[in-house]
Amino acid sequence: VQLVESGGGLVQPGGSLRLSCAASGYTFSINAMGWYRQAPGKQRELVAGITSLGNTNYADSVKERFTISRVNAKSTVYLQMNSLKPEDTAVYYCNNWRASTFLPWGQGTQVTVSS
Repeated sequence: VQLVESGGGLVQPGGSLRLSCAASGYTFSINAMGWYRQAPGKQRELVAGITSLGNTNYADSVKERFTISRVNAKSTVYLQMNSLKPEDTAVYYCNNWRASTFLPWGQGTQVTVSS
């Protein structure tokens, strides 16, 4: 099982980024997936989740700004992030959502929002 996140970077406030997470080694299509983030000195938190059928849920802090999506044929989940704020700065990870256990965590992708 492997999760590989990509797409992070340095962006100015108000900018956009699109994160990708490529999964392999398990049956991706039947799993609900989530994007999580961890800022320095803080616990990892759920940002957005998407079920196998495409139903979504968002943390209040990112509603109306972030959009989670998935392409099961590519075993990939995406996070479109718009109107980024400095407080969105964190390492972003993908993993199971609404599951009893997490998959092995990937390396994450760093998002830095700064002018």
